[in-house]
Order: sequence, then structure tokens, then C-alpha cells
Amino acid sequence: MVKIFHDSDVDESILKGKIVAVIGYGNQGSAQALCMKDSDIHVIIGSIKGKAYNKAITDNFEVMSISEAADKADIIHMLLPDEIHGQIFKNNIAKHMKKGKVFSCSHGFSIVYKQILPPEDIDVIMVAPKGVATKVRETFLTGFGVPGLIAVHQNPSGKAKDFGLAMAKAMGFTRAGCLECTFEQETYEDLFAEQNVICGGCVDLMITGFEVLTEAGYPPEMAYFECVHELKLIVDLISKGGIQKMNEIISNTAEYGEYYNGPKIITSDVKARMKESLKRIESGEFAQKLIDENRKGIPTLIAKRKYLAEHLIEKTGKRIRDMFEKK
Repeated sequence: MVKIFHDSDVDESILKGKIVAVIGYGNQGSAQALCMKDSDIHVIIGSIKGKAYNKAITDNFEVMSISEAADKADIIHMLLPDEIHGQIFKNNIAKHMKKGKVFSCSHGFSIVYKQILPPEDIDVIMVAPKGVATKVRETFLTGFGVPGLIAVHQNPSGKAKDFGLAMAKAMGFTRAGCLECTFEQETYEDLFAEQNVICGGCVDLMITGFEVLTEAGYPPEMAYFECVHELKLIVDLISKGGIQKMNEIISNTAEYGEYYNGPKIITSDVKARMKESLKRIESGEFAQKLIDENRKGIPTLIAKRKYLAEHLIEKTGKRIRDMFEKK
């Protein structure tokens, strides 16, 4: 069983007088920085000049270059895209990582796959929300918070976990519960779920189901409702009460169909391929593919985005979503 920390487990005084530099002011950067700021943490923003830089200024933060922020801060909290961590750290942050400082992130990718090799005399921690950025901020503002993860990679000060927990509390994670894990556990499980279930598996399942129905002559609008739109309704039921509760609410027809046909689609072959996927993640093969993709200018991402934008499922989805907008 993993250990779960709550507000009562945290000594927030450890951050008193400390400066936290949030590096990057995108979705997660802005959400986490605003929550910490509202919790009276001294937060500065390190960013390249542009839209995010200007937004941070609008949100009343002290904003500066990444190098300046890393130099000024006691805790450097990296919230940039995984594939550029190594380059940004090497060019802008490494020279400022002196003994006594803390390097923090919300995903273990760059540490686990050695894109960043921090000095041995600094604490290295991970403080990660288990929720998208909009939910992190919205839930915090209600007086609660999303669950979170905390991990320690290096702890020369003996206080690494205390720093992480204090940051987690400042963002509301310990209100719900903050689970302790390792960098490897978070990284491998997160990538596996994204590729096999949440994004890769789920998206491909929806698209394939949509194509089977439309290629058989069924109206795309109805196919979209059945294969895409209603998925949110099912996930909401599972989120609130679990799979069994969902099965209590759906019709007997739907529940019987789940047991009858689900195993015919998600077969032992699928499970075997998922195990292969996990091995590619654990070995670093996927990480290297992603890094190579970024170095080439993300040609695969660009091509796939163009293909999806032109797919009938997206064009149909736009029409369906418009039906739910108030005129």
C-alpha cells in the first residue's frame, strides 16, 4: 500500500522565506503557480518572452528569463514540455544549481531517462497533480484540491520530502491526499496509461468504432453520439462510483453486452501488446523516439494532427458539439 499524506502531515513553515521559480507558464505552470501564490508562497516565473511570459505579467507575477529565475530561486519547479527539459536545463539552469537548492518537477520523464543529470548535492523532488491544469485550479478555488503524487530522487539535505509536501499542500493536493511513489513508478505508469488506455487506446477505440459504423452505412452523427459523446457519460459514472456502480445504472442490455463482447475486443493479444508497450517504456525506447521526434521538428506530430483534423469524426464532432452551445 502506498503512503498517503494529508494537510496534518505537512510542515508548511519549511517554505517560509523560500523563493519558488516556476519554469514555464503554460497550463500546468499557470495553475500551479497561482495556487502557490494564493497560499502565500513567494513564486516567480521563468519564461521565454511571448504569450506565456505576458500572461504571467498580467497575473501579477514577477517574470524574468529562465536563467535569472533559476539563479534567484531556492526551488526550481520545471513545468515545461518533457522533450525540451534537457536542453533548457543544460543551457539555462545547470549553472545555477548550487548546493542547498531544490530541483522539482511534475513528471519524472527527464530524470528517469537521464535528460537531466542534477548535481548530487541538491535535492530532487517531484510534486505532481493527478488532474488536468484546469481542474487543479478550479478545485483549489473551491477550497479543496485534486489528489497528488510526491517522490524523492535525491535527498542530501534530509528535507527533500518536507519541501515537496509543503508545495503539495500549497497547491491543495494534501487536502484530497498526496500519494508517495518513486520517480520510476510515476513515469512508467503515466506513460503506459497515456499510450494504452487514456489517449492511445481510448482514442483509437473511438475512431475505429466510428469508422466501423460509418463504413457500414450508419449516419456519422449517430455514430459520433454512440462512440464518442456517450463515453464521457460512462466515465463520469465510473469516476463517481466505480465500474460496479456504473453497471448498476446502465441498462441490463448494456451491462450484458459489456460482459459478452468486451473480452472479444480486448483479447489476450491486446494484453500481450500492452506488456510489450510497458517494456518499451521501461527500457527507454519510447523516450528516445520522442526526443528524436523533437530534434527533427516533430514531423510525425504535425502529420498526425493534420490527418485527425481532416477525419470525418472531427468534422462530425464539431457539428455535434455546436448543438450543445446556447445560441
